[in-house]
Amino acid sequence: METGSHPYVDYLKTLEFGGREGNYFDLPGLGGDKYDRLPYSIRVLLESGIRNCDGFQITSQDVTNLLDWNQNQDKKIEIPFRPARVILQDFTGVPAVVDFAAMRDAVKSLGGDPSLINPVCPADLVIDHSVQVDYFRSELLFCSSEALTRNQAMEMERNRERFVFLKWGAKAFKNMLIVPPGCGIVHQVNLEYLGRVVFNSGGLLYPDSLVGTDSHTTMINGLGIVGWGVGGIEAEAVMLGQCISMVLPQVVGYKLTGVVSSYATSTDVVLTITKHLRQVGVVGKFVEFFGPGVAQLSIADRATISNMCPEYGATVGYFPVDDMSIKYLRQTGREAGSVEMIEKYLRAVGMFRDYSNSEQDPAFSQILELDLSTVVPSLSGPKRPHDRVSVSDMKTDFSQCLQNKVGFKGFQIPADKHGASAPFSYEGKDYTLKHGSVVISAITSCTNTSNPSVMLGAGLLAKKACERGLSVAPYIKTSLSPGSGVVTYYLKESGVIPYLEQLGFCPHTASDTDPNFHLVGYGCMTCIGNSGPLPEAVTTAVEQADLVAVGVLSGNRNFEGRINPHTRANYLTSPPLCIAYAIAGTVLIDFEKEPLGVDSSGSPVFLKDIWPTRAELQEVERQYVVPAMFRDTYSKITESNSSWNELEAPDSQLYPWDPKSTYIKSPPFFDGMTQDPPAVRDVEKAAVLLNLGDSVTTDHISPAGSISRTSPAARYLSSRGMTPREFNSYGARRGNDSVMARGTFANIRLVNKFMSKPGPKTLHFPSGESMDVFDAAERYRSEGRPLIVLAGKDYGSGSSRDWAAKGPWMLGVKAVVAESFERIHRSNLVGMGILPLQFTDGATTETLRLTGKEFYSVQVPPQLKPGQLLTVKTDSGVSVEVRCRIDTDVELTYYQHGGILNYMVRKMSK
Repeated sequence: METGSHPYVDYLKTLEFGGREGNYFDLPGLGGDKYDRLPYSIRVLLESGIRNCDGFQITSQDVTNLLDWNQNQDKKIEIPFRPARVILQDFTGVPAVVDFAAMRDAVKSLGGDPSLINPVCPADLVIDHSVQVDYFRSELLFCSSEALTRNQAMEMERNRERFVFLKWGAKAFKNMLIVPPGCGIVHQVNLEYLGRVVFNSGGLLYPDSLVGTDSHTTMINGLGIVGWGVGGIEAEAVMLGQCISMVLPQVVGYKLTGVVSSYATSTDVVLTITKHLRQVGVVGKFVEFFGPGVAQLSIADRATISNMCPEYGATVGYFPVDDMSIKYLRQTGREAGSVEMIEKYLRAVGMFRDYSNSEQDPAFSQILELDLSTVVPSLSGPKRPHDRVSVSDMKTDFSQCLQNKVGFKGFQIPADKHGASAPFSYEGKDYTLKHGSVVISAITSCTNTSNPSVMLGAGLLAKKACERGLSVAPYIKTSLSPGSGVVTYYLKESGVIPYLEQLGFCPHTASDTDPNFHLVGYGCMTCIGNSGPLPEAVTTAVEQADLVAVGVLSGNRNFEGRINPHTRANYLTSPPLCIAYAIAGTVLIDFEKEPLGVDSSGSPVFLKDIWPTRAELQEVERQYVVPAMFRDTYSKITESNSSWNELEAPDSQLYPWDPKSTYIKSPPFFDGMTQDPPAVRDVEKAAVLLNLGDSVTTDHISPAGSISRTSPAARYLSSRGMTPREFNSYGARRGNDSVMARGTFANIRLVNKFMSKPGPKTLHFPSGESMDVFDAAERYRSEGRPLIVLAGKDYGSGSSRDWAAKGPWMLGVKAVVAESFERIHRSNLVGMGILPLQFTDGATTETLRLTGKEFYSVQVPPQLKPGQLLTVKTDSGVSVEVRCRIDTDVELTYYQHGGILNYMVRKMSK
């Protein structure tokens, strides 16, 4: 950074550390008492504003607005923010690189220099090992090291083409680091390895901050790094030097007191917080944790809480850096000189916390409180992550869900069917499935696999269970997918592997034991929908008796249709409880009154008999989770995958698109693009493609799981010579718009009010003909008819999937009219030039008596303003007032250009 003419150059100071020195902006000196009252998360935004103040994207007035946060927090003032880096997860990273490649082509076609399309801020790309988990024991008996090897070989076979493409991207674009497949889950790798906490860039020190193309980027907040999820579209703009435009957020202070009991885990804490904050309502706000209870939580505990920030709806769930953070940096093998620099810098700029010192507590918009001692063992489900249920109430709650009407807490099973059962044979033995039977138990997801206390807790529980002679039924599909190799390292060193192996976990050693908890790979698995198929005997039994079978997983998402099509109920819980419910084989159990099983002497074994104490866990973690493990694992991470190393990629500046490819394809976003943006047009006589209800997730809009053999995407791939075995998943094919457009609204659990049952179908109007959503959109396109989508509350909740906006754009959707929008998805819609419109004054399609069968028109004025009220008119004579949810002037500019990417192409081509 050139500081000579910088407006805040007078506030530059020098800091000495380890025989070196660096410059930094003296924030306390600039802000005085105002700065001392700022929430710590706002201090990070302020520093970025000061450092990047250029009088254009960021002005001195923006800095003043941030410094005056206490007076401005309720005024909806727009602020710019330039993160220090971007992190891309595999499935969202591929489309980002595809877009960059296509943008280079577009810039060249407009006469510009294509090399200008290049990241100007660091981009960390982590390729999750996230193939479908196809392994289960009826198929072949082999130890889980072979399961891991098989999945990794399958991943390379299926995804070689997109991996070659990514390697091209690493050569073509500067400032991009790629962590190869098979190395871990993006957020855990970020926490354990990539997180800088403080940058030293050319001698200038500043806080690490980031945005990531996955909503659970917030996990890094647990280490005191401000970061959150954005759509891939917005991330690309940041990588090209654009600021994020956002409304100055309110900051909710969440005070933690007390100590977690011996029977509760960090998972139970986060499920409790998630339910509480969802009830209070923190959408669009920052949540910052404080109070003496924070000091009782490890960084892994804090990261677990921060990870589920999207589930409680906040933008960030932030824990400022303290002594525990510094200890974690040392524990994870960070270089000693860097750790010294981090602590000295953060103390110098007033960003280092002592949670026991209330005098350091800043001002907050609102204060909430939780006594950690009140937290009890919990699950969340059966369909949403914030529907917490105490373990002690689980049996009663699930029974109630069976009879409740269809909804988030109901399946509406007739009373005479509650006792339904289905006998079946598996591996030569007879079993019976009932409502509530567990058929999937997965220790998965960055939420918990990054936390040694719950992972070792699962191992110690397995040890005690095995010693009492307990086991897991072989038809239950169990898996373990750690977030990094460090987990395998400390599970092995702590000696719990033989007991997990006895229940089925066998990471690197052959065994005669039939494995059950299989190490299937390092990455996002069951939590993202990659559980793979259940044994055929199980699926047949579930279907024949119409059973509500159950999946239990240590993840963060359990939306309908996400985990597995045959588990209608899915519960989030801690890794130890995943094992407990796998042993029990059902969720219809009261652990306090009913035993898990009987030991060899016939005595009952209760969960409390084998539950590890907190003292046991702390001692094992102290002994076996050590810096050498992290240093060893991460010292070779970028070169650890030999198959990746052997891939050869093109060296050209422009990507040589292969027209035969079914994985990588130049998208049509820039087709026919002109140097100047076209005039914004009204939406005239649009048909409703879908009429949807509340909590429609990005999984409903753009599923990531397997491609159904009867879907439009399958028909397309078949026409290109693909067999069903080669279809792979929508996630893996996010680089091909032809597949993704056909996969839009393709979730089997999508509830469209036009249809009598869930599924990816809709009605064409005025004909009333039922057809696949993609086919209906194509028919409307041939008729010259624009489209809109009607929806209820929280439209677009869930993962920050850019294809959930790109897909509807490709189908011809011009606007979405909803009761409310999830933050990231609303931004993504604007980023693709789709108009988000929100009903006002609590109106709904029902109160307005809109059937969705009408044709809709929206007049969009040439001088459209953020938040402006517009009128939607139907051909039936109804007029509806809606609010335009383009929230800032920058977003309005993007919309006028037809989206962020189009804006950037035009900017770079001039």
